[in-house]
Amino acid sequence: MFQIIRSYIRQFLFWMFFFALARLVYLLYYIPLLKINHAGFAETVAGFYHALRLDAATAAYFMIIPMLLLVLQSLWQIKLFDIINKIYTALMVFFYMLITCGEIGLYEEWKTKLNFKALLYLRHPGEVVNSANTTVFVFLVILLVVITVFAVWIYGKVFYRKIRGFQRSYLFSLLFFIITAGTSIVIMRGGFQQIPINQSESYYSKKNILNLAATNNAFNLYINVHENLKNLHGNPFIYYPLDEAEKTVDELYTIEKDTTINILTTRRPNIVLFILESWSADLIESLGGKPGITPEFHNLEKEGILFTDMLSSGSRSEQGMASIFGGFPATPISSVTIQPDKHNGLPSLIHELKQAGYTTSYYFGGQLIYGNIKAYIMYNGFDRIIEGKDFDDDKVISGKLGVHDEFTMKRVLDDMKNEQQPFFTALFTLSSHSPFDQPMEDVLDWGGNEHDYINSAYYTDRCLGEFFREARKQPWYDSTLFILVADHSHNSYNNWPYHTVEYHRIPMLFYGEAIKPEFRGITWSQPGSQVEIPATLLAQLGLPHKAFHWSRDMFNPYSPRFRYFGFDNGVIWTEPEGSFGYNADLKRYCWDLPDDFDTGIIRHGKSYLEVVFEEYLGY
Repeated sequence: MFQIIRSYIRQFLFWMFFFALARLVYLLYYIPLLKINHAGFAETVAGFYHALRLDAATAAYFMIIPMLLLVLQSLWQIKLFDIINKIYTALMVFFYMLITCGEIGLYEEWKTKLNFKALLYLRHPGEVVNSANTTVFVFLVILLVVITVFAVWIYGKVFYRKIRGFQRSYLFSLLFFIITAGTSIVIMRGGFQQIPINQSESYYSKKNILNLAATNNAFNLYINVHENLKNLHGNPFIYYPLDEAEKTVDELYTIEKDTTINILTTRRPNIVLFILESWSADLIESLGGKPGITPEFHNLEKEGILFTDMLSSGSRSEQGMASIFGGFPATPISSVTIQPDKHNGLPSLIHELKQAGYTTSYYFGGQLIYGNIKAYIMYNGFDRIIEGKDFDDDKVISGKLGVHDEFTMKRVLDDMKNEQQPFFTALFTLSSHSPFDQPMEDVLDWGGNEHDYINSAYYTDRCLGEFFREARKQPWYDSTLFILVADHSHNSYNNWPYHTVEYHRIPMLFYGEAIKPEFRGITWSQPGSQVEIPATLLAQLGLPHKAFHWSRDMFNPYSPRFRYFGFDNGVIWTEPEGSFGYNADLKRYCWDLPDDFDTGIIRHGKSYLEVVFEEYLGY
């Protein structure tokens, strides 16, 4: 019986060996580019370590067929099973190397891995062949054949063993199936953590070519195809001829005067951005929420600028990141952050700040694999990225999702003592995310079905109070602008229906001594979302922001007044003259509109959704 177990382990190890071999081929081919990118030997080799978990997950998927064949072989010793296993392995080796060779040929031109968009070109193979460099094409074909033959030979000589001559046991076969199937599922999802593994697991370097090399080719292609198959038939949100919709959106963004109200005392303040996990406007007393949930935030308002008409761009954290750092609105169906090949299409707030002399850092107490956030954050090029695994476990308290907010904030304060100014630091809070296991007793004894949620917000708010009390003692404090904004909203004690404006309202606050005294303690009614942060911030710094064409300067009195929220199958749109929500799947509005409702507002919202999704598809 041990033959079966050894055979399974050997075949699993073969796939791990083969993935490493394909990665080595990729890196050897691009040695000149590695030198140009100053990728040292140690940093390059480290990619093999960082690839292990994603490779193991992919190997577990590849082992589904061999596992079933081994179960059958444990019952019936038929030679046909050996033949099927070898043919399956050879085919999978061939297809994996085909992906690898495709990526080798693609990277120099597209700077990305093989993706769905590239596969679409195979509908016209003649054009692909004609557009390729003949020498490179021939070399890659030879490489494909040589590595495939070599890997199949190694598999047969070293890793594969025939199953022969043992006594059949139905109990063993059942146990083998249960144990290997259960183990495979755990390996496929990357462990027992809440969030299944994704490409972010392999991202470790500021040099994108190393991250792409470390990311398993088959796993990445599967995720990319899976996300894009949802849009196989193109843009599902076409309501008008595209040129007309684009014209409507251009008119929406037309401003009478490109100017801004300068609220800062300096052009180069330090900037600390708090991204507040799941904070709804209903947590904020001044935005209509019940008092007592976020008293520290309420105190900050008295010396800051509270934006009173903010709507979340989307409903998920990864969408919030793309809005905040890329000025890109949330899209239905999928998110631009999930697909690393689309990151290059987005402008980056962090790139602009680094060019202006800022040192940059990003902190999160959990693991950034959720929604592929880590890959997107690394694309932005932060100088320092700290997540849960980078904390000393003996000095922090962690919950199910990671290190709680008070310890993350303390880490930020400690690191800032040696931070070069001006700096930009982003801190993504965690404790107000389900399961709300913050390390303190409940303070609020009400809230109904959202009792745990409001108490978690109270905890994060208390942590904010402690942070600012300590920050005020620091020498960098007087020249620092603090921005507090939610990544998205959350259901509250009001239990608003999901497809309503009220559900998705969020807070945003500008605070700090870097704000001119006459602007402290006021409210700002310009409508917007997190998408507006890049243009607003860069305008205050006197830096260009035209690349962020979806982003509006909140301090420009002439900025257009509308809000957009993209949910999984539609849009919520508001203007001063009216608002609507539209469910594209059901082809109906989310609430009743009056008979005299301005159809121009509908044209604005649907055109916006159409054009932003078309741009998403084009990345």
